Amino acid sequence: MNNICYRIHQLFNSMKRCNCSCIKNEIPQNGIYILFEKGELAHSTNRIVRVGTHTGENNLPSRLIEHFVKENKDRSIFRKNIGRAILNKNNDPYLKIWDKDLTSKKAKDNDFHLVDFEKQKKIEKMVSQYIKENI
Repeated sequence: MNNICYRIHQLFNSMKRCNCSCIKNEIPQNGIYILFEKGELAHSTNRIVRVGTHTGENNLPSRLIEHFVKENKDRSIFRKNIGRAILNKNNDPYLKIWDKDLTSKKAKDNDFHLVDFEKQKKIEKMVSQYIKENI
């Protein structure tokens, strides 16, 4: 198993890297994405920290925009998890609210009043900053 993991890391580390600026022009419409995080190493190279895909036909660029550009944790579990880590690291009690998914009407009806929109916006900015600097 270790040999397979080594080969996978070597393969993906040898491929062309893209950032937010190349999503619309250089990313294929369908496929998977591999993410690396600054400072994370494995097998003498950058460690794969996330493998993801998309739903629907021709949605890979849109999915990546949800992760890297749009500041909405309810449309990206990747963003939500980074926000969770930031809040948890700071022992911030707002984590209970951040964990709520407000995409459904029922959730909005039940929990919308709990959201501190200024705080939410601030956390989304921290998530974006972390992604820009580390992913």
